[in-house]
Amino acid sequence: MNRLLVATRNRGKLMEIKAVLDGLVDQLLCSTDLPDLPETVEDGSTFVDNALKKAREACQASGLPVLADDSGLVVDGLDGRPGVLSARFAGPDASDAANNRKLMAELALLPMASRKAAFVCVMAFVHPDGSEQIFQGVVSGRILDGLRGEGGFGYDPLFLVDGSQQTMAELSVEEKNHISHRGQALSAFRVYLQQREQR
Repeated sequence: MNRLLVATRNRGKLMEIKAVLDGLVDQLLCSTDLPDLPETVEDGSTFVDNALKKAREACQASGLPVLADDSGLVVDGLDGRPGVLSARFAGPDASDAANNRKLMAELALLPMASRKAAFVCVMAFVHPDGSEQIFQGVVSGRILDGLRGEGGFGYDPLFLVDGSQQTMAELSVEEKNHISHRGQALSAFRVYLQQREQR
């Protein structure tokens, strides 16, 4: 594929996507590369709703094939919150640090058994020819009571991966892409893109 627009302003996310799609896409653009691209209001009640809305609006505005994701953290002890509000858990313009502080505060009195959580990622691919595809990934873990690791972004330093002694923030980019929710969805998208390009 010549050009693919990733509907995100998150450079950390773009770096992960670029690592997985290397060799398949000649030019990977993100929302900041197109200053006139309108900001999508993420008002859907599910990750699928938001991902599709972002991809459709960016495709219509740019005329390019678009990959958009909506991902977040689902915590059992918080009845599935922060969910679709993960990026805005502590407020509309909340930083990662603010979101992490709020999460730790809400979980402070809960035992480890109630700290089961999952990172969920839904990716939507929308092409100007009208085709649309959805790809999903889920990784399970637990929320720690303190930050660990320097890598990643978002809730990664608090998320202890099931079957591992490491948080998402302690994994290398390669390790994270191999097991993460976004990595799973991206791998499925990569297979789809390879098949599409061979048609």
